Amino acid sequence: MARPLPTPAEAAEILARKRTRPQRRAPPVAGRGLTRLLKELDAKYGQGPGALQARWREIVGVEMARRTEPVKLTKPRGGGPGALEIRVAGASAALIQHQAHEIVARVNLFLGEGAVNKLRIVQGPLRATGADLKPVRKRTVPLDAAQEAALAKSLENAPDGPLKAALLRLGRGVMRRNAG
Repeated sequence: MARPLPTPAEAAEILARKRTRPQRRAPPVAGRGLTRLLKELDAKYGQGPGALQARWREIVGVEMARRTEPVKLTKPRGGGPGALEIRVAGASAALIQHQAHEIVARVNLFLGEGAVNKLRIVQGPLRATGADLKPVRKRTVPLDAAQEAALAKSLENAPDGPLKAALLRLGRGVMRRNAG
């Protein structure tokens, strides 16, 4: 049995009596709200030790980066220049302390003028032991043909295998060191 449809006046009265839920809207894009907040925070606190850690080798140089790493950057409550805490490996602290003014100048060049005015040096083991900080190995010069033949002749009685290959490498290293 079909029900008759209500008239427009009855439909308006029915809708006025019923509480309907508002139509769901999609949430606002988070990036819009965060962009403004991040700009304010960056203006207030600037870049932290994460930015320094990523570019530390470029900022202070390869030799100093082998011995140091940035730990934290502290800003005073009232604003103004902050203090950079760096961790120094072992006895290098005395050398780094003598270069503190240069390090502060380089960090200020990276972070902006007046970002850091003092350096705190803490001795301890470094975390960053990446392959980029290891010294570059010098390419070894091969032996000349006469030296290689003499080495092969001295090992001709040794059985073929990993022992003979290791002895050949050892012999080449010793002959290179004695030649240079």
